[in-house]
Amino acid sequence: MARAARQPIGGTGVSGNPAWRVNRPAAIGLCHFETGIGDCALAWSDAGVVAIQLPEPDVASTLERLLRGLPMQQTVSELLAARPPQTALDAMHGTQALLRGEALGLTDIELDMRGVPEFAIRVYALTRAIAPGDTRTYGELARELGDVNLSRAVGQALGGNPFAPVIPCHRVLAAGDRSGGFSSHGGAEQKLRMLAIEGACPGGTLPLF
Repeated sequence: MARAARQPIGGTGVSGNPAWRVNRPAAIGLCHFETGIGDCALAWSDAGVVAIQLPEPDVASTLERLLRGLPMQQTVSELLAARPPQTALDAMHGTQALLRGEALGLTDIELDMRGVPEFAIRVYALTRAIAPGDTRTYGELARELGDVNLSRAVGQALGGNPFAPVIPCHRVLAAGDRSGGFSSHGGAEQKLRMLAIEGACPGGTLPLF
């Protein structure tokens, strides 16, 4: 169940990284919710889910990172008081189910990608097609985009992914099925934990969790 924050968050928005997030649509509501790996959070706009945040060390940090760079026209308290629309509820319930081991693709959740660069949208579309339990590499996605030299750009786009795990960037690995980077709190360990929940074993390794 979505809950109010246990700690207040100050301000009405902060500058963010990547820089393009400042051009995103304004959040009109947000919530946080329990999952198998900790408290996640999400924000929605008038056209769908605008951002999802994997767990930080505490709820306040999770909400702060969720909102980093997103335009805000209301206070955090007002956003938390908003009633989640069905799209947000679908994203919340789908994320909870995925992180307890249900093999859900989450491809029907409506995401508001206004303001996201065209290249990142292309990367996210390929990433979203990766089924639970499967993995790809940055190079494989780059090859599908027409140029294997785009591997680094693919990694950068996924590093700025505001929709994890609906856009499952944890399923994209470095060359040789190495874990590669992961911008979520916990880094590569969190990435491997999420893959283990899905039954994926990069490089033929045994599940770690």
